[in-house]
Amino acid sequence: MSSIRVRFAPSPTGSLHIGGARTALFNWLFARKYGGSFVLRLEDTDLGRNLPEAEKHILEGLAWLGLDWDEGPDKGGPHAPYRQSDRLDLYRKEAGRLIERGLAYSCYCQPEDLTRDREKAQAEGKPPLYCGRCRDLDEKARREKEALGLKPALRLRVEPGQTVVDDLIRGQVVFLHETIDDFIIVKSNGVPTYHLACVVDDHHMAISHVIRAEEHLSNTPKQLMLYKALGWEPPAFMHVSMILAPDRAKLSKRHGATGVEEFRRDGFLPGALLNYLALLGWSPGDEREVFSREELVAAFMPENITKHAAIYDLQKLTWLCAQYLRNLPLDEVVERALPFLAGAGLVPENPAPEEMAYIRKVVDLVRTRVHTLAELAGSADYFFKDEFSYEDKGVRKYFQKPGAADLLLKGREALAGAEPFDEAGTEKAYRDLIAELNISGGTLIHPTRLALTGRTVGPGLFDIVAALGRQRCLDRLAKAAEMATSVETS
Repeated sequence: MSSIRVRFAPSPTGSLHIGGARTALFNWLFARKYGGSFVLRLEDTDLGRNLPEAEKHILEGLAWLGLDWDEGPDKGGPHAPYRQSDRLDLYRKEAGRLIERGLAYSCYCQPEDLTRDREKAQAEGKPPLYCGRCRDLDEKARREKEALGLKPALRLRVEPGQTVVDDLIRGQVVFLHETIDDFIIVKSNGVPTYHLACVVDDHHMAISHVIRAEEHLSNTPKQLMLYKALGWEPPAFMHVSMILAPDRAKLSKRHGATGVEEFRRDGFLPGALLNYLALLGWSPGDEREVFSREELVAAFMPENITKHAAIYDLQKLTWLCAQYLRNLPLDEVVERALPFLAGAGLVPENPAPEEMAYIRKVVDLVRTRVHTLAELAGSADYFFKDEFSYEDKGVRKYFQKPGAADLLLKGREALAGAEPFDEAGTEKAYRDLIAELNISGGTLIHPTRLALTGRTVGPGLFDIVAALGRQRCLDRLAKAAEMATSVETS
């Protein structure tokens, strides 16, 4: 099935939204599953809305997710160029063919004319379709319009009847032409509309399957009309469901992060986000929820894409990210965590080898208890900073008890003599002290944890102790004992 060719064709008018990222993922999975090609094309003909930085963010977002493309604006390929703004001559040529065959015509109607027509139709209870004023202008009338300096748009003639879309997900969808007017395919400034540019590009780039969002389904009959008018065989179409917010409203900023760059900045792992996006509107057919990219490709079957809307669930994504943090190779987690640790001022941007050994140890201790890289950095601060505050609830529970300072100093003495100073050696020293004092383990362990970390929960205490080292532990216990003394006597 090497003739399989799919494309992702974003407009560089903003960042990569998770809806677009999911569309890109389904196209990528389809191409990789069947040994085809995944094409990246930029639909940048809306010059007024293009943002210079948007293209960069889209390409970076796709690359961060691991969705590598086979052809594109940065790679080239046999059907270059891959920016629509560089393909205007091709659109003009194909539009000219439609004019020559009488299938398209020049429309000189001005915006105020069209607005007036729409208002009149609505007042009469009719659909606001183009009235066809310029449909049958003769050459003399056209010359008169152009003598007035009017620049025409180009419209495709829509004849009575219907168009049936054979969607591979939704089955046959019928569109009656009485609801579709003679639509514009080239604007008065000479720039093609989405419909013409999309059809011309998909044909000339030999796209076999168009996999895109459900919102484009209403565009498909117009594009099928263009395929027919141009004498081309259309690709197969698959329209994937919308992503809705938990309240079933359209997903927006008020529901939290919705852009790939935001998720990246918030410390989500790309594999986790990719895994989550795959499960938004697709089912593997079993109970599995955690997939590597390779496992997604192996499991992906386009017939398992669902028709109903997918519901955005940040908790599910957060849970998936925690699974990835626990199970990815440590080196990969460390590499991805470094920018967050450096951003929090905990480590230098380029740590020395001896610093890296400590960072690896800390990341390995913390990663099983957090959900994101940002959370990891926030949970690891006491490993790198000696100045930190104690949790209020911990102070009230452990430092305000009578004898708390004396207990901390006894723990300090036990650690001072612990040999070897590792997890096993320090735990033995503490267990011996606990037995000697005839107290429960928590009576000593909980205030010690608060003294060393400022927190009441975290990794195993003796893992923390071994990582911090003897002197830092002794210094922190002494400082905490002073505080406990001041709390007791206040």
